[in-house]
Amino acid sequence: MNADLHCHSTVSDGQFAPAEVAERAHANGVTLWSLTDHDQLGGQKEARTAAEALGMRYLPGVEISVTWASRTVHIVGMNVDPENEALLAGLEATRNGRAARGVAIGEALAAVGIPDCYQGALRFTDDPDMISRTHFARYLVEAGYAQSTSDVFARYLGDGKPGFVGHRWAKLADAVKWIKDAGGEPIIAHPGRYDFTPVEFAALFDEFIQFGGRAIEVVTGSHTPDQYREYADVARRYGFEASRGSDFHGAGEGRVDLGLLPPLPDDLTPVWERWL
Repeated sequence: MNADLHCHSTVSDGQFAPAEVAERAHANGVTLWSLTDHDQLGGQKEARTAAEALGMRYLPGVEISVTWASRTVHIVGMNVDPENEALLAGLEATRNGRAARGVAIGEALAAVGIPDCYQGALRFTDDPDMISRTHFARYLVEAGYAQSTSDVFARYLGDGKPGFVGHRWAKLADAVKWIKDAGGEPIIAHPGRYDFTPVEFAALFDEFIQFGGRAIEVVTGSHTPDQYREYADVARRYGFEASRGSDFHGAGEGRVDLGLLPPLPDDLTPVWERWL
């Protein structure tokens, strides 16, 4: 089973339309796929139609932005009902404020000598209300301020950097509830990306379990190979089911293309087993 349960399209901050992402996944051997756009379910119908036409099994998904301990954490909702009214309302509320934050990011970058970034970032999205740091990163690479999008985050847009602007996203308890009420399974996305202490990680995992969460991403394009092993150990310690996903946004962005990750360790329970 070549499962890729984390990737993005132009509906949020990906480079390709949902059907194009499906075609790329299929070409790379994916057999179980999910499109998980940020705080948005607008691409699900196109993604499912394309996946099924190509012979892939499809699970509807979403990646919800959460504020926990004053920092951003992402929770993937897997196999959700994309028509669930409570989930749709929660995602709409979560999206509110992205446009205003985008303007603030542009102002912060202008203050350190990089003008016109907001207008530049808008060229990379069809929906100003979905503008994200990834759109700014693409513009900064195009304009020659950095070599890659990861370089942009390291120098300008990551926590504590000159262009970072915080935003109050959904609460962890709410995100988990929306997902579960929509018939889905919440998954902590790419835990290796979060700059938490061991004590903070323990608190995050304990709270997630308390709210009903029981899965984390282990093998993901946002992890290094060492982190594959680290979070496999976390899954064993907490009894978490494990997920796998490239976190693909576009060609040349990220560590790995769709479907090309190594498999999960044999002793972990894949989160997708319940749906097969």
